[in-house]
Amino acid sequence: MKINPLFQVGLDVMDRQCLVLGGGREAEEKSARLLDAGAHIVLVADELTPALESWVGTGRITQKKGAFAESDLDGTFLVLNTIADDPELTRRVWQLASARNLLINSYDQPEYCNFGMVALVHPGHLRLSISTSNTSPSLASRLRQDLEQLFAGDFAEYLDALAAARRRARERIADRQTRFALLRALVRDFKIEGKLHYPPHWQRHSKAVLSCALDHCGDADKRCADCPLQTS
Repeated sequence: MKINPLFQVGLDVMDRQCLVLGGGREAEEKSARLLDAGAHIVLVADELTPALESWVGTGRITQKKGAFAESDLDGTFLVLNTIADDPELTRRVWQLASARNLLINSYDQPEYCNFGMVALVHPGHLRLSISTSNTSPSLASRLRQDLEQLFAGDFAEYLDALAAARRRARERIADRQTRFALLRALVRDFKIEGKLHYPPHWQRHSKAVLSCALDHCGDADKRCADCPLQTS
């Protein structure tokens, strides 16, 4: 499989119509991110998670019940297909969206995507994206969880204070060099300290997974001694 590192950007979806297919957990997570970015969401799904139902009920999301139709793409800027168990639908949505040069991401199916969804850490105004170039979404998710803990606490308040200082400096200090020096001084002593902890015997376990039949992982009696699912 060819690894695609993608080109990392921040996409402006403010006040743009975005189409989300599906009403499950993935649709909820991605809709939350779109709402946070100011998008107008049209959701194609009959059954919704409680959070999605709430957003539809308060008018934050527009729900369209029934099957996907090509006309759902009219006026759309971006498509997020979170339905992973309908290959025929995925291909059809991909073909129709591609024909219109729309941005589209199909959950867990990179061959039907022209942009990738990154793991996102977003305390306050910070937006820290994590991508493993689709080599290990599980690791990206784990990194996100640990970084969320790292940036918990006072970080959002600290960032708000920096934003307020920047606004005040722009209003009162005309000289750019003086202004920049002041703002840099405010973050001079900020730093991240950390250490990576790898799973024990990770090299041996990785080789074991590559060398044994993966279907043995579903049967505890057939797992090899080095299988990372072994508990002893």
